[in-house]
Amino acid sequence: MKRILATIPALTLLAAVMTANQPANAVTAVALIHVDVAVVAQGYRASELIGHEVVNDKGESIGKIDDLMIGRDTRALFAVLQVGGFLGLGGHLVAVPYKSLTFNDSQSKIILHGATKDALGALVEFKYAH
Repeated sequence: MKRILATIPALTLLAAVMTANQPANAVTAVALIHVDVAVVAQGYRASELIGHEVVNDKGESIGKIDDLMIGRDTRALFAVLQVGGFLGLGGHLVAVPYKSLTFNDSQSKIILHGATKDALGALVEFKYAH
């Protein structure tokens, strides 16, 4: 990780040099920023969230995280939940805003406040575009 972080300033310089040599109508590079890797490391890995049970306020299981999606134009993050069915059969996928999920680390739970199985089952089914 330190090796990657050490290359960020070099990549920024390279991007600046490449941008200076391009025609006026060329797409310009975006400046990279430094991130606090200690803060990033405290976050949640997608691989750990996928398959994790989601509960409501009452502690009732209402689904599992099937995937995480990033919007192409808005950069919004969504959680795709597998809801309904039994043992993964007969259910369907729904998308909810990622920010609507609450993480209770002390109980290792992901909570979707105000949700019920019926309410999630009534949402429009999510289908992958590709």
